[in-house]
Amino acid sequence: MEASIDLSHCEDLKKKLNENLEFLLSYSCRALEELRSSLFNELRTSEGAKRQQQRFCGPTAAMTFNFMVSVGIILANKMVMGKVGFNYPIFLTLIHYSSAWILLAIFKALSLLPVSPPSKSTPFSSLFFLGAVMSFSTGLANVSLKHNSVGFYQMAKISVTPTIVLAEFILFKKRISFNKVLALVVVSVGVAVATVTDMEFNFFGACAALAWILPSAVNKILWSNLQQKSNWTSLALMWKTTPVTIFFLVALMPWLDPPGVLSFQWDIHNTSAILISALLGFLLQWSGALVLGATSATSHVVLGQFKTCVLLLGGYLIFNSDPGVSSICGAVAALCGMSVYTSLNLQEAKEAAIKVSKQNLLPSKPKTDIGSKEENSDVKSTTTENV
Repeated sequence: MEASIDLSHCEDLKKKLNENLEFLLSYSCRALEELRSSLFNELRTSEGAKRQQQRFCGPTAAMTFNFMVSVGIILANKMVMGKVGFNYPIFLTLIHYSSAWILLAIFKALSLLPVSPPSKSTPFSSLFFLGAVMSFSTGLANVSLKHNSVGFYQMAKISVTPTIVLAEFILFKKRISFNKVLALVVVSVGVAVATVTDMEFNFFGACAALAWILPSAVNKILWSNLQQKSNWTSLALMWKTTPVTIFFLVALMPWLDPPGVLSFQWDIHNTSAILISALLGFLLQWSGALVLGATSATSHVVLGQFKTCVLLLGGYLIFNSDPGVSSICGAVAALCGMSVYTSLNLQEAKEAAIKVSKQNLLPSKPKTDIGSKEENSDVKSTTTENV
């Protein structure tokens, strides 16, 4: 009798456990489905997609992502240009952007690509101009690096910073504080001392470097401005501008690349290395767009100089390389200038947030002030009449 009671009690417990498990599974599946549908609905509007990008990828996450990818693509491009011997910089850039466009097309087919803002908010001419500028910026950078020494290339890279400050003042009347200017000067001088060890160049390389400075500055400014003021996400903007960039890279390739790309040995090893570089190129473009959307064009340039200094000091500390005392001092000075520049940006952001919060806390003026004054005057007049 007791054994039968125990068996029935165990069966009841088993039924209850099964019911509870079924309830938990159905509840978790329902919650995941609601989360997926909410994220899907958020991606269906440009405002919602922009909110999701700002929520999951703030300035710190975007800069960290960009820094890690940059280190990876430097190693990958060294392998492609050195061991593989693929000496066609424009065609390599074309492979990068073509692979990026194919990946974006897959995202769009899977409904993972965020929706673009309405065409009325951003004319096609702006997107076309951005795509063209991006092709010149990336292509001429690789040509400059190929035909000039690293020192001259770094000097051209440093000159992008004052060009951005000047262009933003001319185009958008944007001013920066005197303390920021001093910090940027320290950063530029420190990077110059750390990296510019030789200034060898030829006439064609110098022309390519000078022609690269303005497109590079305008490219960063437009990417930052469109994302921050027109509700563009980085992936949506890449989807719209990449075809234009590919078109201009195809036009530049016969002029700037040496002949013989078709006779290159396209075996499995070489093709795999180039495809890995292309994947990292897509991630670099995406992470750079995220940084420009979360910060500013000047901050993006400072981040690039930070990567240069970290690689130099990392080689000295980890791999026992000897860049020289002046290079180490220049890198340390540049990092100090970057720290000051970052703290000034954080202070300005904090002050702006406090200002917005104070404006929200201010009591709104009552709309019935005039009416209440008129009512008071009517009351006074009636009392005098009664008297």
